[in-house]
Amino acid sequence: MSAPITLQTLQSRLQHRFSRPLLLEQALTHRSFSADHNERLEFLGDSVLNLAVAHMLYQALGSGAEGDLSRLRAQLVRQDSLHHLAMDLGFAPLLRLGEGEMRSGGQRRPSILADALEAIIGAVYLDAGPMVADALVRRLFERVEISPATSAAAKDAKTALQEWLQGRKMRLPQYEVSRVLGAAHRQTFEVVCQVAPLGLEALGQGASRRAAEQAAAAAMLQKLQDTPA
Repeated sequence: MSAPITLQTLQSRLQHRFSRPLLLEQALTHRSFSADHNERLEFLGDSVLNLAVAHMLYQALGSGAEGDLSRLRAQLVRQDSLHHLAMDLGFAPLLRLGEGEMRSGGQRRPSILADALEAIIGAVYLDAGPMVADALVRRLFERVEISPATSAAAKDAKTALQEWLQGRKMRLPQYEVSRVLGAAHRQTFEVVCQVAPLGLEALGQGASRRAAEQAAAAAMLQKLQDTPA
């Protein structure tokens, strides 16, 4: 059995030793636990993260168009991506949550983990400045392949479906939540995507409404490929 994670362990994983450790503690504090919570650090970290990722993409994809760079940045900094990075760091047991959030599984909730990671980035920025924070972001994403092929793949299913329909002068698709399954902290959303002019529907599931809409759009794109024009 691995040893429980500590603040010292987390700093080693971040490869940054805080000169002001209270910043790290605040970054791990949810608003349900204390008035001295991490939302301001999250606000700062979100901006630091976006700038660092934009800089990284600008350097890696020298010929990339602005729209492609924007889509890929959105893909990299979305909640799902940050949740996986937070899980890799393994700081969930260090989160300080109120009793209600703890009982409802807050330590596993993707939104709380993603927000805490942004807060940690903001804390590093305040503790050591922009260069150190930029280096942290680059380390977090060092195993993510960034290439022109990655950029092309970053066009999400909803965008691809919208462009397919617009190119044929059709109305935009409609998305509707058909069911929400599971407990509050582990919900699964079912969304129906409708393309009225073609009389087509497709179903998608996901851990959030956004993820379910993407899945439904991807299913619709597959139907359109299988349907004669």
